[in-house]
Amino acid sequence: MCLVGVCLTGSNLAQEIMKEPPAWSYSANIYEVNIRQYTPEGTFAAFSEHLPRLQEMGVDILWLMPVQPIGTERRKGNLGSYYSIRDYTAVNPAFGTAEDFRALVIQAHRLGMKVILDWVANHSAWDHAWVADNPTFYTTNKSGYIVPPVADWSDVADLNYDNDQLRREMTAAMRYWIENFDIDGFRCDVAGMVPDDYWRTTIRELTAVKADLFMLAEAEGPQFHRNGFDMTYGSKLHHEMNKVAAGERSAIDLEAAVMDGLETFPEAAYRMQFITNHDENSWNGIEFDRMGEAALTFFVVAATVPGMPLLYSGQEAGLDKSLRFFDKDTISFEGLPKYAPFYTRMLQLKKTNKSLWNGDWGGSLFTLYLDEQVWVYAREREGHKVLVAVNLSEEPSSIKLDSEALKGRYTNVFTGEKLNLSGKLKTNLAPWEYLVLSQDDSR
Repeated sequence: MCLVGVCLTGSNLAQEIMKEPPAWSYSANIYEVNIRQYTPEGTFAAFSEHLPRLQEMGVDILWLMPVQPIGTERRKGNLGSYYSIRDYTAVNPAFGTAEDFRALVIQAHRLGMKVILDWVANHSAWDHAWVADNPTFYTTNKSGYIVPPVADWSDVADLNYDNDQLRREMTAAMRYWIENFDIDGFRCDVAGMVPDDYWRTTIRELTAVKADLFMLAEAEGPQFHRNGFDMTYGSKLHHEMNKVAAGERSAIDLEAAVMDGLETFPEAAYRMQFITNHDENSWNGIEFDRMGEAALTFFVVAATVPGMPLLYSGQEAGLDKSLRFFDKDTISFEGLPKYAPFYTRMLQLKKTNKSLWNGDWGGSLFTLYLDEQVWVYAREREGHKVLVAVNLSEEPSSIKLDSEALKGRYTNVFTGEKLNLSGKLKTNLAPWEYLVLSQDDSR
């Protein structure tokens, strides 16, 4: 058991980042948008009707899954994979026109949201023009045939970054979306399968075009921050959450995973924390399949430990199915509220309480109590403080704490109850129950 634990914010200060994240991202969250499945129409225009609702919920960054035309050769399913791109500088006609896309970005910007585009640099569709016109852009086997990057990814062809002309063409295609549509950054698919030096060079070139560009790597490791990425996936923590939910790990293991991340990554590095995304939903099941009654509890953790919380399309509506990846499978938002109030509170807390801000703009993490079932921790920054207690087990638990670190006037984030703690806290936690208290003494 730990009664007054370690304070960590990212103690390996020798680690470096290539660039500072843009100022607009300091308190931001991120929301992944699956245009195809978001509405019955599956278009930019139809999704745009949801933008005011997402703004009201507190969404900051819209990560759009790939919007380019999808290859037909070796296509999987009726509609194909979003990540099998036939033309990097065109819009999927099933989603609408280039003007429709531009209108979406403009509306999002007017509502105070940023837009980042999913970018697939590692591979293209088999019917991309490069296959015929520039076959040296691709990786080949000993017999000279172009190959997929992974055997199971039979619908895409692996790009060859030993080719300097390919590098120039790919960077130019990314620049096209910044210059023509004013997008705010990229989420780079399987970034670890593309050479590090390509990312370093390209991100420098892109930030020369737009200085406050935001870059997210679908990868995990400090080196990606040295290559210019602002944020990387918190995949290890996500998988640890799944194991705790399954009874294979304890609260002690989860706390250790968080602390390991803080030791490993630069303090200024953003980590994306999540309980679901398009891959998890389609291939590993909905969060309630993997986490059961603990799903919201783990989102509380994801939203209050260092990092930026992610929501996936329909998560706020209680999406109750694994979406088909290669075919139409519309999300239902009918009677929305279900979990929207919960996520709205958490996103608003992220914005208003500086202790939860991203990277080195957020507060230190203190573990105040830890056993096999319960983790109690706090974060604090410039008079802002958050106190979190989570029961990470199927059994009820009682805790009794006595610590100077508890002192202060708090508001229960979910009930609105006011509490004045003198340094003591005694409470009972039902299985998977969470308690989130917020303090603002900055004024």
